Amino acid sequence: MTQTTNLYAYVNGRYLRREEASISIYDHGFLYGDGVFEAIREYDGIIFKLREHLDRLYESAKAIRINMPMSKSDLGRIVVEVLKKNQLKNGYVRIVVSRGAGKMGVDPRNCTSPTLVIMAEPREPLFGEKVKGISAIVSSLRRTPSWSMDPRVKTLNYLNNILAKIEAIDAGVEEAIMLNEQGYVAESSTENVFIIKNGTVITAHPSLGVLKGITRDVVIQIVRELGYPLEERSMTIAELYNADEAFVTGTAAEIVPLIKVSGRVIGDGKLGPIATKIIEKYRELSRSPKEGIAVE
Repeated sequence: MTQTTNLYAYVNGRYLRREEASISIYDHGFLYGDGVFEAIREYDGIIFKLREHLDRLYESAKAIRINMPMSKSDLGRIVVEVLKKNQLKNGYVRIVVSRGAGKMGVDPRNCTSPTLVIMAEPREPLFGEKVKGISAIVSSLRRTPSWSMDPRVKTLNYLNNILAKIEAIDAGVEEAIMLNEQGYVAESSTENVFIIKNGTVITAHPSLGVLKGITRDVVIQIVRELGYPLEERSMTIAELYNADEAFVTGTAAEIVPLIKVSGRVIGDGKLGPIATKIIEKYRELSRSPKEGIAVE
């Protein structure tokens, strides 16, 4: 049974029981979505790609001019401590950094110091442990244009993703594929999208308005190690419909086959041979001490 009680969170210098943890109602993360976050997985006591996640968190914070309240090494130690306090060997970590508490108004000078929250809990992959594949629709919502906000910045502003997810729920499917402002495939509501055609693995280039996902980068590494051709480029929705295989990737979801989009069955409608090899290699890498930090 999943442990959901007696969990601790770190909030601005204090380790608190989850039910006691809170932030101010004047926090600008709550009022305006003014902040950044990271989600990280721990597998068998190894925090997978912790350094890469922290690098992206600090880059995101710098991009929106939030001064991180501590060094990466100190923050990494707190992540380890939260996992240890919660006695987790397979945990899901969420780090949230907001502009901080201050009087109402979007002026960032209203906030004197950032708010830092670190949570950890046991959590299965987003679509289940043994999912055979998910279905999606093409959302009417477009991805936030890259000229508006760099997609590499992982902010708390997820409203268009949430609205796309609502469309998927209303349609009775698990996900929504979001296009960019030019009409090319960007990503799903919370995952990067990959297709496979004639043995070539294809995914959208980050310049097309997609988050440069950590899991995405790991998959690209795996594809190259396995010797498959890889293309990072624009991808039409017709290419997605006609792919031999397709899958989505993300920290919460991990790697999940995409078997139907807007009523079109992708390939054979099941996990394909190339995606199978990628998933097997991902599971091996994600539990390797070389790929993360041990919780000791």
